[in-house]
Amino acid sequence: MSAIAGIFNVKQRSINMEDCNRMMHKLSQYSIDKTDVWTGDSIFLGCALQSITPESINERIPFYDSERRLAITADAIIDNRKELFDRLQIDKSNRLLMPDSQLIILAYFKWGEDTPLYLIGDFAFLIWDERQQKLFGARDFSGMRTLYYYNDAEHFAFCTAIKPLLQLPYIQNQLNETWLAEYLAIPEMIDTVDSSLSVIKNIKQLPPSHSITVTSDRTTVSPYSPLQLDKKIKFKKTEDYVEAFQEVYQEAVDARLRSIGPVGAQLSGGLDSGSVIGFASRTLKKENRPLNTYSYIPGEKFEDWTPSYMLANESDYIKNTVDYLGGINSNYYSFDEKSPLSELDEWLDIMEMPYKFFENSFWLKGIHEQAQDHGVKVLLNGARGNFTISWGKALDYYSNLIRQFKWMKLSKEVKLYSGNNSVSQKRVLFSIGKRVAPFLEPTKNLFTFPELINKSFAAETDAFERISDINTDGLKNDEIRQMHFTQSCMWNVTGTSATKQSLKYGMWDRDPTNDLRVIQFCLSLPDDQFVNNGLDRALIRNATKGYLPDKIRLNQRVRGIQAADWLYRMQPVWGELVAEFKRLVRDPICATYFNMDLLNKILAKMEATPSADKAFDPEYRIMMRALIVYRFLNRFEAKGGDIHETRMECATVGST
Repeated sequence: MSAIAGIFNVKQRSINMEDCNRMMHKLSQYSIDKTDVWTGDSIFLGCALQSITPESINERIPFYDSERRLAITADAIIDNRKELFDRLQIDKSNRLLMPDSQLIILAYFKWGEDTPLYLIGDFAFLIWDERQQKLFGARDFSGMRTLYYYNDAEHFAFCTAIKPLLQLPYIQNQLNETWLAEYLAIPEMIDTVDSSLSVIKNIKQLPPSHSITVTSDRTTVSPYSPLQLDKKIKFKKTEDYVEAFQEVYQEAVDARLRSIGPVGAQLSGGLDSGSVIGFASRTLKKENRPLNTYSYIPGEKFEDWTPSYMLANESDYIKNTVDYLGGINSNYYSFDEKSPLSELDEWLDIMEMPYKFFENSFWLKGIHEQAQDHGVKVLLNGARGNFTISWGKALDYYSNLIRQFKWMKLSKEVKLYSGNNSVSQKRVLFSIGKRVAPFLEPTKNLFTFPELINKSFAAETDAFERISDINTDGLKNDEIRQMHFTQSCMWNVTGTSATKQSLKYGMWDRDPTNDLRVIQFCLSLPDDQFVNNGLDRALIRNATKGYLPDKIRLNQRVRGIQAADWLYRMQPVWGELVAEFKRLVRDPICATYFNMDLLNKILAKMEATPSADKAFDPEYRIMMRALIVYRFLNRFEAKGGDIHETRMECATVGST
């Protein structure tokens, strides 16, 4: 619940408090409640505390445990508190008010560097072990809290954010071209494959699911793996799976309701966010606590151009969920004056780096602003639900049944699926056949991203070789899912945006579908619990009976889509956008990083204002990604950042 910072002088020199004060002053500019520091002979720990949970109101952090000779600064909300209290045999009289930071210290005293394996929640922390003269820290499994650091022969400095580290005189503000190359080369929403990189050359990031140990001799970064990928759960009946899931999911949701303010939730018309508030509302009603929901809907003048199986305006479905549950303070926003362009500079300030989620940027920011005005401290979402609670694509599962020669089961499922979705069995079988033998009718991906990165720059940085590990071509959905939980880069950008938004708005984004207990449970289930009786995403559909209305729970025909109107919102400022893009294509620095042939082609296409239905045209999306990086580079230089001199020389030669 904090922004943390620290310096360890590995050569045992005394701490320069002026350096510490500069870092803490920069942290004080975030939305915080109080700051505090702790110093030892060669160690400084700092914290800018955000009071989110009841235990944090009177928390003293950094905290020094004189009995165990351990000091901690932590940015953490721990969700398995009861389990840890029992395992650590903590007296019940001490449990209610014990802050999470002190709980982490006690865990470290018992388990040492294995501590991250026992923690469930969102966390980044550093512990100074005075006896062993070492600094130990970790970042949570999904990287929902960031931790940046700088390390040279004399200093180890760390912080939740990048800018405070740049206040230190020995850290240069130099662009990391390896980070930029990966960012430009990856077409997906992932920023980099190497999640130890940051946008600043000499500042590294502790990857998700990693710990770090710093002594006077060495710095060691080590992965840890709390998931048991080979674990299997087996019950006799579907009802037993559903009941067990409901228990695990309710525990995960309840753990995220610890808040000193009103609980908020982002709510769409779908299953994932709907299930979160369905389970949350039961607990909050018992405790007589309010639940505020925040939903984005397009403006009244927007005409939904999407196909019949998609829905840009989900308000009818959202209201159906709200009315069914009752007792919810629902809020609907269109943010008519906002667009991806209007919010660009502020998002760069928030993120401290370029970002790719521009299509949703304006309403994400708007919802956080509204929730902040309402005093919300915890904002729930169901962002990881597609890979956990609502996993289960029917046609892929049926394809596996064919490969396993399970004809009777396939026949039953296809008949039920056909009836549920009002499509012919022949059409369903045809779609399954294309998945089993795609070579019979190859399909063209209409939304394939063209290459934004300059080929020479890509070759120089080995960009395409570096990103090859996340190539999903030819992989089955189950293999893609496993990659999602075994490669730390897959979820890093979500944690980065969540942390940076919490610093600005003083609230935490919390996702029960990302709880380790929920993830472990879902990964341990047999496939037929995710698709059965003609239902895709069957686990969450079965588990939300009585929690959500059937219009939501059993809807297999329409999917909400929240990015359909971004291009429509750009139309009033299209001339301004074109003018800036013209400056981009003339910029010599951009010429060294971007595929300028592509961007000039896009510029010619931009001369006419596009219609709203071009929102998923990959060239317009590439245009916005390029513009965000261009704006970042300009701001980076204007604020004293160093784009390497050789880049300037190459760019000048290339522009003559």
